Amino acid sequence: MNATAVPDQPTSLARGARRLRRLAGYVRPQWRRATLGIVAMLVATGAGLAGPYLAKVAIDEGIVLGDTTALAWTVAAFLGFALVGFAAQGVQTYQIGYAGERVLTDLRGDLFGHLHRLDLSYFERTRAGVLVSRLTNDIEALQQLVTDGLTSTVSSTLALLGSTAILLWLDWRLALATIVVFPLMALATAVFRRFSARTYRRMRERLGLVTASLQEDLSGVRVVQSYRREGVNLQRFHEVNGSYRDANQATVYANALYFPVVGFLSHIGTAIVFGYGGWLYVQDEIALGTLVAFTGYLANFFDPVQQLSQLYNTFLAATAALDKIFDVMDVEPRLVDQPDAPVIAIAGAVDFADVHFAYRDDVEVLHGLTLHADAGQAVALVGHTGAGKSTIVKLLARFYDPTAGAVLIDGHDLRDIDSESLRRQIAVVPQEAFLFAATVRENIAYGRPDATMAEVRAAAAAVGADAFIEALPFGYDTPLQERGVRLSMGQRQLVALARALVCDPRLLILDEATSAVDIATEERIEAAIGTVLAGRTSFVVAHRLSTIRRADVIVVLEHGNVVEQGTHDDLIARGGRYRALYGDWAEAAAASPTA
Repeated sequence: MNATAVPDQPTSLARGARRLRRLAGYVRPQWRRATLGIVAMLVATGAGLAGPYLAKVAIDEGIVLGDTTALAWTVAAFLGFALVGFAAQGVQTYQIGYAGERVLTDLRGDLFGHLHRLDLSYFERTRAGVLVSRLTNDIEALQQLVTDGLTSTVSSTLALLGSTAILLWLDWRLALATIVVFPLMALATAVFRRFSARTYRRMRERLGLVTASLQEDLSGVRVVQSYRREGVNLQRFHEVNGSYRDANQATVYANALYFPVVGFLSHIGTAIVFGYGGWLYVQDEIALGTLVAFTGYLANFFDPVQQLSQLYNTFLAATAALDKIFDVMDVEPRLVDQPDAPVIAIAGAVDFADVHFAYRDDVEVLHGLTLHADAGQAVALVGHTGAGKSTIVKLLARFYDPTAGAVLIDGHDLRDIDSESLRRQIAVVPQEAFLFAATVRENIAYGRPDATMAEVRAAAAAVGADAFIEALPFGYDTPLQERGVRLSMGQRQLVALARALVCDPRLLILDEATSAVDIATEERIEAAIGTVLAGRTSFVVAHRLSTIRRADVIVVLEHGNVVEQGTHDDLIARGGRYRALYGDWAEAAAASPTA
C-alpha cells in the first residue's frame, strides 16, 4: 500500500461518527469510570452555570438593597458552588483520563496484534514506517479526544444550552437582540469545518510519510553512508517534511481566520448587550444585577462556541487518525486457518503438487511445479536468480498460499493444518539474520523462551557459535543492538542458526543461510548441521559447492520449473543443466581467494 496513493477526500461527519461508534467499543470496559467522570462533569457544569446568577442575587438583593445578610449568604453559596465545581472537575479529569489511557492502550495492543496476524505480502507492499506511524502518531492523535475531548464537547454543549435557556429566562428581549450574530457565526463555522476536514486528513497522510522516511533512512544508514547519499536523502527528507509542514500550515491558516472571527462576533454580542441592555436599565426596564448576570452568561455562551470549534479540530484530527488505524485493522489476512484445522505432528514428507504461484496477478513465478521429498531428506534447491528457489521455501513455511495446486506435508495440505502448530515445527534461517535488541541468550531462545541455559549452550555449540559468544563481555547475557550490529555478519548468522536449532524443528529451511560466512565458519556450521539434521527434513537454498554436494536430493530450477533432480553424482553423470551450473560454480570457487 503506497501512502501517497490515497486520494485527499473530506472526512464526513457520518464517517467520523461511525469511527467514533467503533471506538466506543473500547470505552465499554471502562464504563464505570466513564460514568463517574460524566456525572462529575455534569456537576461541574451546573456549578459553573450558577455563578452569574449568584452575582445577580448579590447585586439586586444584597448590594442595592443594603442587605448584608443576603449578601453574606450569596457569597457563601458562591464559594460553596466553587468548591463543588473544584472537586467535581478533579474527579472528572482523573476518571476520564484514567479510562482514556486504557482505551488507547487496548487500541494500540489490538492494532499491534492485528498486524502480526497479517500475511507477509501485506508487509512487502506497505512501508514499515507508515505502520509505525499508525501505532504511534495516529494513536497519540486520539489522546486528547478520548481523555478530554468527548467530555469537553458534552460539557461545552450543556453550558451553551444552559446559558441560552437562562439568557431567555432573564430577559428574552435582550437575548433575542444578540441572535443577530448567529447567522454569521454559523456561516464561518460551516466554511471552517469543510476546509479543515480536508486539511487534517492530508496532514495525517503526510505525517505517515515523514515517519516512513525516517524509519527507512535510519534503518539503512550503513548503505546511505556507503554510497554517500546523505545529501540526496536530506534533500528528499526536506521535501517530505516540507509537505507535512504545508499540510499543517493549512490548518494554521484556517484557525487564524476562524477563531478571530468568533472572537470578533462575541465582542459584537457583548456590545449589543451593553448598548441595548444599558438603555433598558436607564429606562428602568431591567435590574442592574440582571444586566451583570446577562454579561456573565453571554461569556458562557460564546466561550463554549469557541471551545466546540477548537474541539472540532480535535475531532477532525482524531477521526483522520481513526481512518488510518481502522483502515489497517480492516485489512483481512489472506492466510486464514479453517475453523476445524487439526494440530498435527510433522514427520517431514513434503510434496509440491502442480503448484502455481504469482506475487502479482500478472506475473507467475512457479508454473505447475511438482516436487517430492521424503521425511529426513536434505533437499538442495539450485538455479539462477529468479528461478523460484526462495518462493518454494516461502510456500513451504506458509508465508504464502499457492495460486493453484497444493503444498503438502505428510499428505496434509498446509491450508488445512493449524498454522501455529505447523510453524512451531518449522525453523527458517534467512539469508540475512535478524537479531533483536535483547541478550544473546534471548535471541537464541526466541522461538522457545522456555529453553534452558543448557539447551541454549548446546544449540550454540552445535553451530560453532559458543566460542565467540563466551568471548563477549557478558557471554550469553551480552545485550545486542537492534539487528545485532556489533556482531559480524557471520556471527549473526551463527546466532540465527542456533536460534533455529534450539527449537528442535522437524523441518529446517535454510535460505542461503551460509552465504554470509567465510569458508572456515561454513565448514564448522555444515559439520554441526550434518549431525543435528539427522532424521529431519531440510530444504536448503545454496550456491556453495560443499552444501550442494552433501544434499540427498538436488533440485535444479529454471524459470519456476524443475528441470532436473537427483543426487550430485547422478546429475553430473547426466551432463545436463546441473553439470553446466556446477562447472560455473567450481570455476568461480577456484578463482575466489576465500574458496
